[in-house]
Amino acid sequence: MLSQLFQPKLLSSLRGYSRQQFGLDLAAGLTVGVLALPLAMAFAIASGCSPSSGIWTAIVAGLLISLLGGSRVQIGGPTGAFIPIVYGIVTVHGMGQLQAATMLAGAILLLMGLSRLGQLIRFIPVTVVIGFTNGIAVVIFLAQIKDFFGLPVAQVPAEFFQRAQVLLQAAPQFDLVTTLLASGCLVFLLLYNRLTLFLPWLARIPGPLTTLVLGTLAAIVLDLPVATIGSRFGGISAELPAPALPSISLHHIGALISPAITIALLGAIESLLSARVADGQIDDQHDPNQELIAQGLANLCAPLFGGIAATGAIARTSTNIRCGGRTPIAGIVHAVVLLLIVVVAAPLAAHVPLAVLAAIVMAVALHMGDWAALRELHRYSWNYRSILLSTFILTVLFDLTIAVEIGMVLACLLFIYRIADLTRLELLTLPSSASPEISAWRLSGSLFFGAVNKIEALIQPGLAQKKVLILDLSQLFQLDTSGLEALQNLQRQLHKQGCQLLCCGVLPQPASLMQRSGFTQQLGAQWLSPDLHAALASAEQYLKQELVGIAL
Repeated sequence: MLSQLFQPKLLSSLRGYSRQQFGLDLAAGLTVGVLALPLAMAFAIASGCSPSSGIWTAIVAGLLISLLGGSRVQIGGPTGAFIPIVYGIVTVHGMGQLQAATMLAGAILLLMGLSRLGQLIRFIPVTVVIGFTNGIAVVIFLAQIKDFFGLPVAQVPAEFFQRAQVLLQAAPQFDLVTTLLASGCLVFLLLYNRLTLFLPWLARIPGPLTTLVLGTLAAIVLDLPVATIGSRFGGISAELPAPALPSISLHHIGALISPAITIALLGAIESLLSARVADGQIDDQHDPNQELIAQGLANLCAPLFGGIAATGAIARTSTNIRCGGRTPIAGIVHAVVLLLIVVVAAPLAAHVPLAVLAAIVMAVALHMGDWAALRELHRYSWNYRSILLSTFILTVLFDLTIAVEIGMVLACLLFIYRIADLTRLELLTLPSSASPEISAWRLSGSLFFGAVNKIEALIQPGLAQKKVLILDLSQLFQLDTSGLEALQNLQRQLHKQGCQLLCCGVLPQPASLMQRSGFTQQLGAQWLSPDLHAALASAEQYLKQELVGIAL
């Protein structure tokens, strides 16, 4: 049983593994490892944590996700999507509580994977995914304003309106040197792909790394008076942190459940989305449940080494694929490369300006948003626009948890409305030879709790003056208990008014529910016909018997 649940892609990838593929995985791992360094530091700082926490997250979580994951090419680590969530938890509860919430989220992800719930993530509507992704991108961008402009703000609030007020009050005190350095780095990074057309050798070096090196050199050579990792955090330690459980009291657990669920949900969505995108690039199919198991274990272990929340990173995974990585070995190499960089070059990180890292994160935010979806909203239905915009606005102004919850509720309500709207009740035209005491109606679609009002029209006194009402259910593909109750009520009301209900053409699913509930016995087998033609014959026979009874 355990062997069926736990099947990392690493095991199947090593079958027939060649020296040539190892060379490609090694080159890809080196490239992604170098790329991950500035991103890990930048995401951690933007989240209100130390740069070391981001690096150790990339090392520990990245290693476990590659070792145990369900994708051959997934690269794991801290991502920009977690910035607003992590920042909010750190601001309100502190670093220890963040690590506890991350471990709780890891346990949730692990249980989701073991329970085979990986496929359920795909039921989240694309409108909700686009809405919160774009919302997160805006929140990430706005969160970098302090370091981008060098504003003298000790602590930026996590809540949107308070943050906006604090930043606006500090705006006149922006630092010109910091702003120029950050602006130059941002423009350089946004134009990086175009620069590679004129300088092809640049294409071999990740844009964020080039920006980090050039921005840091500019600050050192020109002796710019800007804030650095060293001035704010005291640098990065080259020593491996000793594993330690976060300190947390029991009365804090309740407050951390909601953030933990948010971390788990976002981590599951982003990792499986990344794996799905990667599948299309390498013509493979990931195991979503195994991927959730790996994500869960990664988020359980990373906080033990001072790390933060981690998931699959789409940008680093795509870079891995472009560089030739095709097995989890590339992801393992990426983690080892990061570890070696920390051991060898940790002291150099103290000179990295925070403005450069802010520019890198801003560029990531601009690239992660699906802005074309907002530009093309006018092409889509009102339902699509309302769900996407609601999720987007709520993510920016309030909280990702609230945004996803309301987005999902809206999506469900609008889906119910749409399905109910597809349920049709139409009057059928009977042959001229049919008795005028017979009326026939066809009910099509789905008779569920959202559409039961559709058959209330059949209880109108004018319609019940007929002696027999035939209800053709040959196009009713789904019936729930609320719909069944509506049918039972229809049968009772018609019976009180002297009208007999006759159902025909009942499909398997409605027939099964009608049988199990006892409605078939209540109605009577003689009032169930295989099709409309047989129903008309039964109705005519019933009316003849009624006439005979009256005559006698």
